Amino acid sequence: MSRKVIIAGNWKMNKTAAEAKALVEELKPLVANLDADVVVCPTFTSLTAAVDAAAGSNVKVGAQNIHWAENGAFTGEISAEMLKEIGVEYVIIGHSERRQYFGETDATVNQRLKAALAAELTVMVCVGELLEEREGGLTEQVLGTQLRGGLADLSQQDMAQVVIAYEPVWAIGTGKTATPEMAEETHAYVRKVLVDLFGSETAETVRIQYGGSMKPGNSAELVGQVNIDGGLIGGASLKADSFAELIKNAVS
Repeated sequence: MSRKVIIAGNWKMNKTAAEAKALVEELKPLVANLDADVVVCPTFTSLTAAVDAAAGSNVKVGAQNIHWAENGAFTGEISAEMLKEIGVEYVIIGHSERRQYFGETDATVNQRLKAALAAELTVMVCVGELLEEREGGLTEQVLGTQLRGGLADLSQQDMAQVVIAYEPVWAIGTGKTATPEMAEETHAYVRKVLVDLFGSETAETVRIQYGGSMKPGNSAELVGQVNIDGGLIGGASLKADSFAELIKNAVS
């Protein structure tokens, strides 16, 4: 089955609203004719500027987190309705930095995911193992637990709005990258778990991104693997030219 490439830039805590607008404006003509879903995920304060700048282009905007409640006493959080109102179409949930620094768990990932799906947002659900887990031979155990917990109680229909982002935590921002063969092996395991949970027909339609230091120089080889359908990009997405080059190479 042919799955459309999806490349998303996770800007993390970078770029003011003005800088976000400028980056999107610079990016638009560079990716205008590329056959890929292109997504940028700025900070909450830059979302409106990014949405306005991306209007009429093939660049879509995502948020970096979402809360499971519609409203209430949740200081510092953002609801699905708030994101939808300003034109956000995607959201990242369960990023390793959210798990590491802010206590995100598989259970809260699941709650946030259900809220996002109810609002018809497309969700990039992050899973990944630590270096000690990889070296201890626990990669499949960790990923299986994260996937089963994070995707609990979802239907086959729900999965049409879900993208899985596999991010080996040991390769994020470190310059270390799994070889394409290593990444493919792990992506194949993720798809195997999806088959167990939702059946082979649904599992074959779900896109799985690689989120471990993908760069312009390795995006073609990584996305060329059978089960790697795109990337969740950190640092390389903060400059329009390098991000566009990465996407071009990936769809080539």
